[in-house]
Amino acid sequence: MSGYARYLAQRFLILLITVFLSITVVFFVPRMVPGNPLGAVFLNMAQMGGSAGAPELVAEYERIFGLDQTLWVQYVRFWRELLRGNLGYSISTFPSEVSTLLSAALPWTIGLLTVTTLISWTLGTVMGAIAGWRGSKSAVSRILVPAALVLYTTPYYILAIILVFLFAFYWPIFPISGALSLGVRPGWNWAFFADLLHHAFLPAMSIVLVSLGWWFLSMRSLITGLKGEDYILNAEAMGIKERRILWGYAFRNALLPQATGLAISMGHIVGGALITEVIFAYPGIGWLIFNSIKGLDYPVIQGGVLLIIIAVAVANFAVDSLYPLIDPRIRYQSARS
Repeated sequence: MSGYARYLAQRFLILLITVFLSITVVFFVPRMVPGNPLGAVFLNMAQMGGSAGAPELVAEYERIFGLDQTLWVQYVRFWRELLRGNLGYSISTFPSEVSTLLSAALPWTIGLLTVTTLISWTLGTVMGAIAGWRGSKSAVSRILVPAALVLYTTPYYILAIILVFLFAFYWPIFPISGALSLGVRPGWNWAFFADLLHHAFLPAMSIVLVSLGWWFLSMRSLITGLKGEDYILNAEAMGIKERRILWGYAFRNALLPQATGLAISMGHIVGGALITEVIFAYPGIGWLIFNSIKGLDYPVIQGGVLLIIIAVAVANFAVDSLYPLIDPRIRYQSARS
């Protein structure tokens, strides 16, 4: 077996172990929380005038969701159904399937976080390269570096709360929650997209600003470190224009770790900024998991977190697989190992 094939096998084994252990933890932890997962269902039935306390009905629901079995039997049954691609039914919204709920929430999360990740990465990378090239004494660095430090150290949810207070309460410019106004239906028309952007602006801005600080500081540090490299000094001695040295030499070499960070961030999109979705009641995966936790909806919690685990694990595996093909040093080390 070649060095690269052995390298891939090791990383794939780590991926399988990580997914297995993570799913196992996600299965057991919600079941350790005090409370009855069927309580919310029976409460809704009672409010609608149904016979929520009927023993036969309780027993039937417990049988459907396997709650009448031991924890070990439930665990084995969960893995058996999962390997068949069956995530089960939601307890709180029965008979809705978990896969249906995830399919409805996933586009909102991917749409919001994909756009914000790409915007913050692009702006942060370009601005960081300019600030790093001009040095710490330049006006750009003196203004942007402190601002980036503040943004980077501010949690998503704190900035989200500040934005809500300023632009939804104090100046009611944007809506406080939701993804669409009542009566607006999805479609390929201006009214839909305008309303969608209006609702998504504040959650998107909270994510962009915080991420922008990290990408800016990261790229600035990379460019600052490359300024003393021999090939940069040689290019300056040859009289090559400064703009070409920055964008043609330093920027291209610093882009590799930035691109790796972007690939990992794209993998974290499914689970990224979950609390931001909760604050804005944005109908993505985070909002779905939050409501499921409140109702102890085990199948939906498992399905949502499973989706996040697989997305992150596969993204990390993809980056680990491609990086040796890009960076000769890693390829050489893997071949020697």
